[in-house]
Amino acid sequence: MLSKKQELTQLIFVYNANSGKVNTYLDAFHKVFKPASYSCNLCAITYGVFTENKTWKNFRKRIEVPMEFLHIDEFKKQYASKFSQKFDFPIILGVTAKDWEVVVDASTLNELNSAEALIELLDKEI
Repeated sequence: MLSKKQELTQLIFVYNANSGKVNTYLDAFHKVFKPASYSCNLCAITYGVFTENKTWKNFRKRIEVPMEFLHIDEFKKQYASKFSQKFDFPIILGVTAKDWEVVVDASTLNELNSAEALIELLDKEI
């Protein structure tokens, strides 16, 4: 988890899903018809089937740390040169002046059951 001594310059949220319209439709299908088979709990707790969770949206508006939201394919393309590490997704990374750190790992994200729980965790971590 993030070292409290270092100040965050950015949070990067990486969903356990790929980008694109077809993937968006498949994700919506999973959320509605087969929620147990849906592989991205970060997406499930921050978004409904088609719209962003209102509690989560309000949190994003109040937080002072810039946030970036990426799908796996976008993350790997954008940050391939910076990372030789492999991550389990979903994940929330913190960017500091010196390094990148895991703020919330996949296993922790997958245990959360609401946007409120994620917000509470992030408030503690950052």
